[in-house]
Amino acid sequence: MYINGQWLEEGPTFEVYNPATGVSIGSVIDVSNEQVLDAVAAAEAAFPAWSKTTAYERSAILTRCHTLMMERQRTLAELMTTEQGKPLKAAMNEVKYAADFLLWFAEEAKRIYGETIPSARSDQRFLVHKQAVGVVAAITPWNYPISMLTRKLGPALAAGCTAVLKPAEATPLCAVAVFEILHEAGLPAGVANLVTVSDPKPVGEIFCTHRAIRKLTFTGSTAVGKSLAQAAAPQLKRVSMELGGHAPFIVFDDADPVHAAKGVSLVKFLNTGQACISPNRIFVQRKILDSFLDTLQGRIEKLHAGDGMEPSTTIGPLINHAAIEKIDRQVQDAVAQGASLHSGGRRLTEDGLEEGCFYSPTLLSNVSSDMLIYREETFGPVAAVIAFDDDDDVVAMANDTDYGLAAYVYTQNLSRALRTFEALNFGIIGINDINPTSAAAPFGGMKESGLGREGAREGLEEYLETKLGGLSI
Repeated sequence: MYINGQWLEEGPTFEVYNPATGVSIGSVIDVSNEQVLDAVAAAEAAFPAWSKTTAYERSAILTRCHTLMMERQRTLAELMTTEQGKPLKAAMNEVKYAADFLLWFAEEAKRIYGETIPSARSDQRFLVHKQAVGVVAAITPWNYPISMLTRKLGPALAAGCTAVLKPAEATPLCAVAVFEILHEAGLPAGVANLVTVSDPKPVGEIFCTHRAIRKLTFTGSTAVGKSLAQAAAPQLKRVSMELGGHAPFIVFDDADPVHAAKGVSLVKFLNTGQACISPNRIFVQRKILDSFLDTLQGRIEKLHAGDGMEPSTTIGPLINHAAIEKIDRQVQDAVAQGASLHSGGRRLTEDGLEEGCFYSPTLLSNVSSDMLIYREETFGPVAAVIAFDDDDDVVAMANDTDYGLAAYVYTQNLSRALRTFEALNFGIIGINDINPTSAAAPFGGMKESGLGREGAREGLEEYLETKLGGLSI
């Protein structure tokens, strides 16, 4: 753990495991509640000085962090692959994405503008000033263990906030590597603090109830996000939540089914399906269904599961055995209720994979609304295809969920694209685009997929208070 600018290496520890092999790759300190309170106190003490630094000073440190991260791209990616499981190429891409947030918010720090507002009185002036919220508590997930850190710490530090961050217990080593960069870049003591724990619940309680913490930012499941928001509510603590998704992927019959199937295969099996924007329900207009399924099945069967450090690997392991059990339960339920299994549908244990958490890339069709996979977020390598006939019907089916994070639309008709874009109740919509994300673009969901936005100028606003000054002259 890293508290008040110091690495603390004595105390009880917990092991970190490679999900591809089940082998321990290291250990980290399992911090006590008292040490979490020390981290909060350090952030609180550092806030007055850090919040008064100039935007240019904060920008310079974030820029140095960006430079260091890119210099260590390969090393960080190899660590991520070993700790989280994704193929090395995907890990390299994530490190670049993570560094983008540092550079973007280094630049945005210099664009925290105020304004003047005209008054009805000739002797009055209104001034609007933006200032840092205060101490921020951040909780980050295991599926993107570096980019989710920078997507939170980048804007928090740019705004002048100080922070205490708790990474997922499955991927703390990536967080340690990021904090080594922050330390080397010259971040003052106490401005950012890292606490690693095997049991996240007590830390979440401290984050929600400690009065020095003025904002909580969380990425993870909807159930946990709701619990945290409820615990933070008595203090009216500011919260931002990036939660679960149940993304629809709509393919209209004027789209090229081969092109659409290729797009689905790339985004559905990205990170072994362990992404909140991963498409869960794939709606294909009946006229092109057969061609779409043939192409998608062919691409799925070419995926090669294995250790992400192997060049031939195109799909890595799931994070743990509980994930395998959940996914297999959804697949078996769907097949039992009449879904067609085209490929996959089982845990992989051959060719040296028996010690890892591997599930075969799976394709289901004839999926219906009474199946678990239609209602629950899968978070795994299963493509569930549903045929549809009418445009209005598919929009209604797509919106028939409590989630509202991401959606995808494939069509060559501009009017149809715009109508569907406006009708879908999701915060992020890719139109013939499987990667509608960027450090410069707002990321977040509607309904039970979250509160607030990350990235873009909206992401910086999440860490700023608006203060009004009324002057009589």
